[in-house]
Amino acid sequence: MSTQSLLSYTKPPPASLHRAPSYTAEPLESEQRIALNDRSRPRSTGSFIKHSKHGHARLRLTAQEDGIAMPVYGVTGLIEGIVELDAEKAEGVDSVEVKIEGRLKLNEIAEGGKSSVKLVLDTKLLWVKGPSNQDCLHTLDFALTLPATFEHDGITYPLPPTYSVKLKGVPGFDASIEYSVSATINRPNTVPHMVPLVNSKKLGIHIGTTIVSTPFLYYPRTRPSLPLPPTPTWRSSEGFDLASNWQTFEAISKAKKSRIQDILVKLHVPKSRIFSFTQRIPFHVTFESTAVSLAAFLPFGPSPGPPNPEATMKIEVLRQATVDLSDGIRVVTEARQDMWRIDCIGQGAFNYTGNETTVSAFSGEIGIFDSVQIGGFRAAGLSVKDCVVLSMSPPDPGKCPFRDFRLIVPIHLATNPWTTDGAGIGSSN
Repeated sequence: MSTQSLLSYTKPPPASLHRAPSYTAEPLESEQRIALNDRSRPRSTGSFIKHSKHGHARLRLTAQEDGIAMPVYGVTGLIEGIVELDAEKAEGVDSVEVKIEGRLKLNEIAEGGKSSVKLVLDTKLLWVKGPSNQDCLHTLDFALTLPATFEHDGITYPLPPTYSVKLKGVPGFDASIEYSVSATINRPNTVPHMVPLVNSKKLGIHIGTTIVSTPFLYYPRTRPSLPLPPTPTWRSSEGFDLASNWQTFEAISKAKKSRIQDILVKLHVPKSRIFSFTQRIPFHVTFESTAVSLAAFLPFGPSPGPPNPEATMKIEVLRQATVDLSDGIRVVTEARQDMWRIDCIGQGAFNYTGNETTVSAFSGEIGIFDSVQIGGFRAAGLSVKDCVVLSMSPPDPGKCPFRDFRLIVPIHLATNPWTTDGAGIGSSN
């Protein structure tokens, strides 16, 4: 966990600024359809089955891929399935209901403080015993839809993905976002004559009730609204031929001695700064100064070849997870009001491009680690932000004639790559 926040933290606008957007029949210049044809794509036809403790009841979730370890749903996903009961266990049932639940949980490891924010809570009664005393059906279909947003302390947030993070420190915190779906089969409270009913109630025992529950993954899918721009051409007399769909960010590497000049560092990335983590992120870097300064700097500059975490200069994608205890999450603690950790989730490789007397240039791509499954989000005090970081930090600073620098470019990671028709992004699971 870093001792310095990587990105500035900005609170959301007040609830009064969250107004319903205006809609048009056709996309505006800055808009693009993302899923017009996705409703017709084939749905998964497998099932995920969760059995009760003794196997007499089952929660079958349909429209899932076969062989998955846990059900997965997307934005406004339809959670549909069947509650199944063995014939002999359908007798004497009072009611059957199904529930979806989601919570953001924060646990203070040392002091024991806890907080929980409700994200989703929806219950549907599937069957209830009537006056005719009929037995419960053996199979009960259900369908519940996940909301796109949730509200906390008067602020509306997009429903966040399944996520967990451990924040080390004094005190430390465990933060998690969890979702589950469960079926409850209620029967009358009947206990053997040797156990008084009052005792079972005191012990919290719900005799006759069967609960079949399973967690599920909520992974909202997104994609960039624009494709990656074409690779610019390096011209020996003009530098990179950058089009308007590239953006430049600058930093200064300060010279320690007056006889040499500072180095102007320019990092060029696609202007949208929205990238699919299944694709590589292109970038270009130039270093500008006098010939003498460049000669002194380049031994500490990029090293062409595969990514090297120990290199003096490296380019990475870093992820900052932040818990803001003052922003709607209440934990009994005297600790600091915010904590964060920073993890590397992607590394880039440099390739030599060209140079002039006063300019040296490199190009490359950043690959995101396969373990990354979600993009950034913010939900009731828990936020995840990503950024590209170009940094120079020599192992022996005394031997380097220039000071360290860190150039930070905020980005957003999407689950799917850009496509011309928006295929692959839908409202269902």
